[in-house]
Amino acid sequence: MLVAAIMDIVTSNCDTIEKTPFKSSLPGNATMRDIAAAIQVIEEGGMYFDEPEKDDDSDDGRSGIKGIGIKILEGTTVLGLSRTSGLAPLGDLNANAGEETPKTFALLSKHDNSSQANLSSAVIPGLWDDLHCQHVAVPFAAWALANWAMASDTNRSHIQELDRDGQVVMTALMAPERTVKWHGSLVARLLLEDLKLPLSDSVSDWSSSLLATVSHASKTEDISLAQVALSAFLVSVDRSDKAQKMVMEKGLHLMRDSARKTRKHKAVQEGLSKALELLCAGDMHLSLEESQKWSGILLSWVLGKVASDTVQSSARRILSRTFEDYGPHSVPISQGWLTLIMNEILNHSKTVSAKGASLPKNEKPKVDQSKVTSATQSTNLLAVAVVNLAMAQLGTVPESVNNVPLADLLLSEPFAVPIKNLKKDSPPKFNAAESALATIKAIKSLTDVCAEDSVCQNKIVDFGILCLLRRFLLSDDYEKLGAIEAYDASRALEARDRTPDSLGESSITDIQDPCSVRVPASAHIRRHAARLLTILSLLPQVQKIILADETWCKWLDDCAKGNISCCNDPKTQSYARASLLNVYCNQQDGSGSGDGGSSKPDISNMNSNCPRYGDMIFLINPGLPHWKCHEKERQSGKKNESSSEGEPANVTDTVGDHVVDASNLSSSIDPSSSGSHVHDPEFDVIFLHGLRGGPFKTWRIAEDKSSTKSGLVEKIDQEAGKLGTFWPSEWLSNDFPQARLFTLKYKTNLTEWSGASLPLQEVSSMILEKLVSAGIGDRPVVFVTHSMGGLVVKQILHKAKEEKLDKLVNNTAGVVFYSCPHFGSKLADMPWRMGLVLRPAPSVSKHYYFIELA
Repeated sequence: MLVAAIMDIVTSNCDTIEKTPFKSSLPGNATMRDIAAAIQVIEEGGMYFDEPEKDDDSDDGRSGIKGIGIKILEGTTVLGLSRTSGLAPLGDLNANAGEETPKTFALLSKHDNSSQANLSSAVIPGLWDDLHCQHVAVPFAAWALANWAMASDTNRSHIQELDRDGQVVMTALMAPERTVKWHGSLVARLLLEDLKLPLSDSVSDWSSSLLATVSHASKTEDISLAQVALSAFLVSVDRSDKAQKMVMEKGLHLMRDSARKTRKHKAVQEGLSKALELLCAGDMHLSLEESQKWSGILLSWVLGKVASDTVQSSARRILSRTFEDYGPHSVPISQGWLTLIMNEILNHSKTVSAKGASLPKNEKPKVDQSKVTSATQSTNLLAVAVVNLAMAQLGTVPESVNNVPLADLLLSEPFAVPIKNLKKDSPPKFNAAESALATIKAIKSLTDVCAEDSVCQNKIVDFGILCLLRRFLLSDDYEKLGAIEAYDASRALEARDRTPDSLGESSITDIQDPCSVRVPASAHIRRHAARLLTILSLLPQVQKIILADETWCKWLDDCAKGNISCCNDPKTQSYARASLLNVYCNQQDGSGSGDGGSSKPDISNMNSNCPRYGDMIFLINPGLPHWKCHEKERQSGKKNESSSEGEPANVTDTVGDHVVDASNLSSSIDPSSSGSHVHDPEFDVIFLHGLRGGPFKTWRIAEDKSSTKSGLVEKIDQEAGKLGTFWPSEWLSNDFPQARLFTLKYKTNLTEWSGASLPLQEVSSMILEKLVSAGIGDRPVVFVTHSMGGLVVKQILHKAKEEKLDKLVNNTAGVVFYSCPHFGSKLADMPWRMGLVLRPAPSVSKHYYFIELA
């Protein structure tokens, strides 16, 4: 049909409903009679015409044309459709083609000029003569109603008044003609967006019909119809609680189907994500099963290349809400998210490695390849953990994974291989401790890969890693998962005790003893998550996110002070304080957001007003008052001075005042120094370990060596490294309250069997970069070194002199050497004595080279 075809062409070219290609060509002050005529046509599915008779309501006393009379803008042209009798039935379109066709329709035109007073009633033959009236009238009426609704709020008020029960709009939404559905959806959206109009009782029915239209249009790839229906559906869900309830009960599967069918269309995906977020934002919650069914789609939105920033943000918020609602039961989803992030990063690393194959050969690519290899193993291990935990929670292995709520997630890569390897006859035996261990290895590997690669860091931020880190730090999911496991084991044990002896022992041999349930290593998860957060906290976009989250900021501050029972680990406390300092003090420094990949910045240009604490530097006693950002306070003072200009207070100031307030910080130093004003530290003390050492274990001593079980010195040192007193924290903080204490970490391996490490020069350059970024060298500094650490410090000072970093060189007040191999080391020479069995690590190899030169 011509009119319907034209309207289909118009509507099918609407890429976005906000940019419809046509403007309303109808006036904003349409008469009630015109609107009523269009509504009647839509409601009755056609046009009824009576014999001409006296029209009492006619303004001019003539027997006017029965039909739709519409005044067109830019003139006063009137269109009308006339018929001499009855309702034209739909009938058979091919019946009696040779029969004379009556001229049932006439297109009447009138141009209201002062010189033209008579209305031409001539019947114009042509395209309209053989058309049945429904084919023209209903689409034409729907088009008119949509244009009137777009023209003005007065017209919308008239439409609402004439269609109080909403049945006319509902009829248009359910019409078989595509163009009627399109314009009916537009009318529904315009009425719902007008907050001055009361909601119709049929809004929930509109939502149901609109969602059905979206689903059907998605299957037929009618994207323009899906968009306009989805835009109206979105407003209905936003305004009507009944519509939300209807969708939660009956419509979620249609939304999922539409999301699967329109993966390449951003606008539709964006509308669906907004609608789902609206459903989850209020008092209603997705059930656990629905959350699992949506997990695959949500994660594809978070990680998808097609998805817009809006879709990614909505998906992250929905997933975070799921974690809050279902805690330990949502662990497979959070682990799946982490697995997919690692898989994307590994693909990125392989692409970068392929492009950089022609680079000069040195030890750095070997180290990077070692990290990628370890990350690949961790990814595969975590993928297996996701599958096993999902099946363990399900209690059985189904015949088809398609019937599992997590099907969309588990059927994607890299979970497909573990799914195929499942044994159908028995569910896998898996526990919370193994699940936590897989998560720890994954976070550690991801951190190692991204630690020096800013492109990788920005990618994982876009992929939503901050949501996972926040969950790992603030929640107790794995502890609760272990508690559930222990409870289930105890219930099974009670059931066994009540089991008659006649059942035999074979049926109870698989019951787990509650005492054998291992406690998940959640403290290690927090430590590695905090480390990754510290690295990412140098990125400006991450700083804004953390700064806006008062709960997260408070948790980090309490953790740094040691006020949280789960944060007794000194590394975790240091990471927490370093993250806060990076957030508060590096707002104006954009060097962390560069897109130069893993290329190193020029350390001679890294002097900054605010310290930047990276991965290799640990703060000793991070709860002390002098760990604060003085530059932050100075900037706050400037903002207070400019408050007279009318600038609103920033959330940064509010959170910053809460965290930086020294009077709230507990410390073990002289109380006189813990008032509201704290003096700047006078000097820095840096501890640097040696071969096979660590930032904390090297500087511990056993509290009572006579109480150790082993008389071996090595055993005593090992026990001291884990449980002994960390004397720089316990002693020096009291002796030197005016000093900042740091301890550094770098990788030291005797052999390549224990992992790749960088040569001495590169290790020294990397540490020098971290020291300068942290502001070490701005005041007097003393280095305390052990073993190979002494050689590293000498190389650092030599490199600093070459780079003309005079502040660090001149402010180095002294270096303390403990067992530094200035003239050689038997331990470093050990790999060569082992011959072909062990190969020396690059760091030791360079060490040996310098020893020979000496």
